[in-house]
Amino acid sequence: MATGREIAQLCGVSVATVSRVFNQPETVNEETRERVLRVAKELDYRPNESARALSTKQSTMIGLVWDTDHRRPGWRHPYLQDLLIGLKSALSAHGYHLLMLATSGDAREVGASLADPVGYVNLTRRHHLGGLVLIDSGSDAEAFEAFAQSGVPCVALDVAVDGPRATYVTSDNSGGARSAVQHLLGLGHTRIATITGPVGNQPSEARLSGYRAALHEAGVPARDEYVVAGDFYRASGTAALHRLLALPEPPTAVLAASDEMAVGALLAARAAGVRVPEDLAVVGFDDIEIASVVEPALTTVAQDKPGFGVAAAKAIMAMITGNEREEPVVLPTRLVVRGSCGAG
Repeated sequence: MATGREIAQLCGVSVATVSRVFNQPETVNEETRERVLRVAKELDYRPNESARALSTKQSTMIGLVWDTDHRRPGWRHPYLQDLLIGLKSALSAHGYHLLMLATSGDAREVGASLADPVGYVNLTRRHHLGGLVLIDSGSDAEAFEAFAQSGVPCVALDVAVDGPRATYVTSDNSGGARSAVQHLLGLGHTRIATITGPVGNQPSEARLSGYRAALHEAGVPARDEYVVAGDFYRASGTAALHRLLALPEPPTAVLAASDEMAVGALLAARAAGVRVPEDLAVVGFDDIEIASVVEPALTTVAQDKPGFGVAAAKAIMAMITGNEREEPVVLPTRLVVRGSCGAG
């Protein structure tokens, strides 16, 4: 690939002039600027982003902080994959790129880990990253607080943070769960169970709150034995439903806090000879691709996955250019009714 020095020699200008054409075009006269751009295009020249960041103290790179330890399965979850695709596309539309900042082995090699968030903040400043996107992996609260207070533009996904240049994007998790339970109540169910996400996880806690609110509003007693913790993944949904079906009075409907767990519940029901939806109604949360192709198709609470990316990109761009904190964004959810609750 051609270098800036080669472009300068061919155009009869200095290397500094070539640099200004791409970094401060208004400082170069039109004739010279057009000549440099024409030669650069002919030679497929692209400015070195790292060098540009060092010279301008700005970068088109946004760091993604997320635990990538192979023992933690978060990166494999279909919902998070869809969310990241939306985020990457939205940042690309603004001319920015997403750079993964690992938080396990290779992070320790550069002196940055979630156990020592100062290392990450320093790494961010050293490479002049434009900002950070934070994804909670379940035990990062102290680190996220440090990021939020650092002054680096930060947008967290599905975890509330607060700081001088920090905000977050989440869904109306409580409202979504509430609408799902109201739907089941409308179908005549009163023995409604829920399979939650991990204890302490903010979306999980909000969905549990929505579940309880809907029961309370309908005058239906909440039963402790009908609340079983999962981890958002399929196996925990299977285990949870086996536990619920073993109760002396098993539920006739279940809301799972993720589609993955709902699919696990469907598998458990099939193994136990329980018919869905005739004997048991099942509702999930997320509306990932598998929800519409399982049998029966899964009723679920859909999250606006592309909207997450757009909102996060908009917020971080605003903080980069405006140097002020943006207000948190809560995206609406919607109930998608299919066959698994008998009303599809």
